[in-house]
Amino acid sequence: MTLRLLSVAALAALVMAAPASAPMAQQPRQQEQRRPPGDDALRLPARVTVSQSAAIGGERRDYQVTAGSIVLRNEAGEPQAEVGFVAYTIEGQPAQERPVTFAFNGGPGAASAYLNFGALGPKRLSFGNTGEGPSAPPVLVDNPQTWLDFTDLVFIDPVGTGYSRFVNDSAELKRSLWSVDGDISALANVVRRYLTEHDRMTSPKFLVGESYGGFRVPKLARRLQTHEGVGISGIVMISPVLDFQTQGGGDGAPLAFAARLPSLAALHRELKGEPFTREALAAVEGYARGDYVVDLLRGPRDAAAVARIVDRVTQFTGLDRSFVERRAGRLDIVDIVRELGRGSESVASLYDGLVLGLDPVPYDPSSDLEDPILDAGIASLTSAAVDFLNRTVGWRVDTPYRLLSREVSANWNWGATRSRQPEAVDDLRSALALDPHLGALVVHGATDLVTPYFDSQLALDRLAALGARDAAKGRVALEVLKGGHMFYAHDESRAALREAARRLYAPN
Repeated sequence: MTLRLLSVAALAALVMAAPASAPMAQQPRQQEQRRPPGDDALRLPARVTVSQSAAIGGERRDYQVTAGSIVLRNEAGEPQAEVGFVAYTIEGQPAQERPVTFAFNGGPGAASAYLNFGALGPKRLSFGNTGEGPSAPPVLVDNPQTWLDFTDLVFIDPVGTGYSRFVNDSAELKRSLWSVDGDISALANVVRRYLTEHDRMTSPKFLVGESYGGFRVPKLARRLQTHEGVGISGIVMISPVLDFQTQGGGDGAPLAFAARLPSLAALHRELKGEPFTREALAAVEGYARGDYVVDLLRGPRDAAAVARIVDRVTQFTGLDRSFVERRAGRLDIVDIVRELGRGSESVASLYDGLVLGLDPVPYDPSSDLEDPILDAGIASLTSAAVDFLNRTVGWRVDTPYRLLSREVSANWNWGATRSRQPEAVDDLRSALALDPHLGALVVHGATDLVTPYFDSQLALDRLAALGARDAAKGRVALEVLKGGHMFYAHDESRAALREAARRLYAPN
């Protein structure tokens, strides 16, 4: 998502003219300090650090918050972009021993406020639940499930998100950084620069990404290993897409339908008051990876295959049989969310089928609707992030904070070819094979329809089959928790995410 840091107008220099007076003794001139070429175009303010306190690990603890930016430069030293970050650190433990975690959200085009104020940081905002709309009070409270007691946290906003910005409007520069490979190269540069500037090169290092951020971090780990001289101890992928090959829509995407079916079954169980378990979903998972795909491939002209699909899909999902029949068991998520709320003139969220919002045009079967989670949370989360950075931290920026940038997502260069869609499974496999100590954790919400958990299960199954069996044995875990794309909106799921991460950070 599942889902920007800071930029400010330059302040005019104050020039104080000395009043006319009697001649003064000549003072030695200071040698003029020349700024690197193009630095006059920089707009983000200097870094600011403030002290805060929160309930962390069951006790009240002090910590430091730093908001600032890292300037990306070309080979001539000219600035290309300013990348904003927010870092949380606790003193008292040698930096060489204390882990540091770099967190990224997805989109592409989402700022890191989702993970910062939703799941990992010491302060959080409630969002992503039924009834939490744009006017919900943007008030941050202590997050008892913060990760700050066992790792320092650095939240990074890629260029075009948060307050991060290009220094110039070069179309070529945008094409480069707003691309799968250019994005990874730039973020690896930012991570390395942060580590060197803050003397953290010898600290244990971890990467966390949500949604497209979960796609980023295996690639980022590999890039850091092989191009930046930085080893990564572990990566956490939250609601990720690991392979876009299975994300296609339309009638020719049997794996996409199969990957989504167990999440629809989990949703059906929750609606009946029967909480899901992986054991309870074993039958639908077996069907999805077996007979369902086989019958889908037989095509809608095979009446017997369609009849079998309709029977099983209706049984597992609880959807209206006539709805499933009209689509021959090929369920598109846009149709599904309208169907889930049809009886109450509501629409379900793509990001969690259990969350409903009012349908403004319930009589229109094909209208373009705002999502009850993604769109409803923009205002409150943006307001909370801006207030925290401007007022609490004192890093004041007078340009808009881009929580979700439509410009970034619309102009993203996916680098796909007719024979190959973007995927991160190869990067995960290679990173694991190169470092036998690297661990990985994948965490999904059961009722997420955008990045269904079974899609990652199928990708991880292929990971082992494609040669990483020995390298990855016991080092890659998949957790499925209550909730959707932002499953951390639920206190119990946020706590479960934290505990799973603790096991990764301290396996012994």
